[in-house]
Amino acid sequence: MAEVVVHIYDVTNTGSDKTNNTILQINRIFKDGIGLGGIFHSAIQVYGNDEWSYGYCEQGTGVFRCPSSKNPMYTYREKIVLGRTDCTIFMVNQIFRELTREWPGHTYDLLSRNCNHFCDVLCDRLGVPKLPGWVNRFAQAGDTALEVAETTAMRLKQAKTELLSASKVAYRFLSNVTSSVTNSTNGSPQQPGTVNNSDNGNLRMQGTWLKGMLNTSKPSTSTEIENTDEDANHDSEVLQFQHQP
Repeated sequence: MAEVVVHIYDVTNTGSDKTNNTILQINRIFKDGIGLGGIFHSAIQVYGNDEWSYGYCEQGTGVFRCPSSKNPMYTYREKIVLGRTDCTIFMVNQIFRELTREWPGHTYDLLSRNCNHFCDVLCDRLGVPKLPGWVNRFAQAGDTALEVAETTAMRLKQAKTELLSASKVAYRFLSNVTSSVTNSTNGSPQQPGTVNNSDNGNLRMQGTWLKGMLNTSKPSTSTEIENTDEDANHDSEVLQFQHQP
């Protein structure tokens, strides 16, 4: 059985000393201070003196290795023993070959497919516990927030589409009713400016139905509801005045 170790680094490869120092401060406060998490790079060491990790590149695999705890791109922080694997060195080499094909560099994503996600997958195949939660907590929180935002935007778009479709149906429905009002029940033209009791009742029922549909299509404030009621009463009075015999 071989020991499996994860090496943790502070991410200090931004190219800006100010940004690098800020990241170090964040990691000291959120990880060392309150144990929440931070911005870290991780790599797995098993069989030998090299560590394995994953990063972005335009072509080829994103899986790479370097001497353990010696990655020059980051600031070394600590190592954690995750356990011991039952995999032989032959099996481990086979796992690395598979991951090399499965993790091309261009699929790297800071929130959902980074070096810490790669190490979790590698640990799972080696049969040892995954990384401590604090190592990748910031990325997981960011990915969750992004997913919620995308879902909310999709639902708002769907609601807008449904409201537009319902409005078109209501318009066609009321247009057909208005056309039928111009004809009397026996097929002869009805006198302009008149409406029979049946048609008047239908118009009131359709107005109530349309108002209810619009009220359920979107949330309204109390002021909007009062204004809507006043408009509906005003429209009803105008309709009765126009159609009095």
